[in-house]
Amino acid sequence: MNSAQCIAFSSASGGERLTQNAHTKVKHIKPTTAGQRNRSAIDYKEYLTVSTPEKSLTSGFRRGSGRNAYGRITARHTGGGVKRNWRAVDFLYDKIGVPGTIVSVEYDPNRTGFIALVVYKDGEKRYILVPAGVSVGREIITGEKVPADP
Repeated sequence: MNSAQCIAFSSASGGERLTQNAHTKVKHIKPTTAGQRNRSAIDYKEYLTVSTPEKSLTSGFRRGSGRNAYGRITARHTGGGVKRNWRAVDFLYDKIGVPGTIVSVEYDPNRTGFIALVVYKDGEKRYILVPAGVSVGREIITGEKVPADP
């Protein structure tokens, strides 16, 4: 761990220990039961800024739940789970030359990474995947001849 900075301390509840490396803060759970031994999780409070998504960029979607076109179960033991909204993430990055500001970092239940809400100068809002080291208030711009920021 020569390139990572580690900070370990106990929280007020006494059951957690935080470890910080280059980009993520990981919460290590105190092993009060056998199932929690060696368990760790991301400390969401350090990253997420908004708990509710942007309503104009979400929509409902239906999962198959193991059923075919007739509605009959063809794949057993699938289905159920919590109801989720679909976030429209911009993977095309086709707003070339238009600067935008990252307004919030949000949780996306449909993928393992966080998403960021970007408001462009022309007023359009879009979700993007959060690059490493990017925080709220940072200006971004997409283009071929734009200098890359570290």
